[in-house]
Amino acid sequence: MTHPEPITGSSLRTPRAAAVAGIAFSLLLGLSLALITVSSPANPATVGTWLTQSPRRGTVAFALNLVPFAGIAFLWFIGVVRDRIGQREDRFFASVFLGSGLLFVGMMFAAAAFAGGLVADVTLRSGAAPNPAVLAVGRQVTGLFLHVYAMRMAAVFTMSTATITLRTRVIPRWIGLAGFAVAILLLVSVGLTPWVELLFPAWILLLSIDILRTGLRGPASTAGPAMDAA
Repeated sequence: MTHPEPITGSSLRTPRAAAVAGIAFSLLLGLSLALITVSSPANPATVGTWLTQSPRRGTVAFALNLVPFAGIAFLWFIGVVRDRIGQREDRFFASVFLGSGLLFVGMMFAAAAFAGGLVADVTLRSGAAPNPAVLAVGRQVTGLFLHVYAMRMAAVFTMSTATITLRTRVIPRWIGLAGFAVAILLLVSVGLTPWVELLFPAWILLLSIDILRTGLRGPASTAGPAMDAA
């Protein structure tokens, strides 16, 4: 009796899908974080002033509109990486991997929603400065969700991903070790400078390029022989 093919498709198509999703996420999130960093002031006292400037407000609005697409690509990346690992996946690290990834997406969406609400409020007021109290609360909530909680979940996701991929030997050792270094920097350095957050999409981009390279080179080795005997 011949066993049916898995509905996820061939082993060659999976790494290509993972690479495309990971590259899309890396570029979208990296661009969004960079635009927000260069458009918003480092000094909180001037935040109300820059929000009244239409070009800078439009840039931030564009950056926030990229976040949902980055989240969709990231969820796809999680799914196809798990499919790539297959039966070799460890349940403990897989739970941490999936949980931290979902929490990262949720907190990133929440931060974008709060920030988008502030920008939309100023736009509806025809560029008038927002209420200082509302602005202060919104800025604090957005900062906590994005720069503290979401990025620390990104650190946990990076560490668990590096551990799983190193144990299953689906990536070079140096990429896994680089993932540990990125995770440690995200855990201890978030809040010191916003540019450190770009390390997360940069590592995902590196991982995705390696998956694409190995996927184009040939199908991944399977855990056992094909079962096509009667």
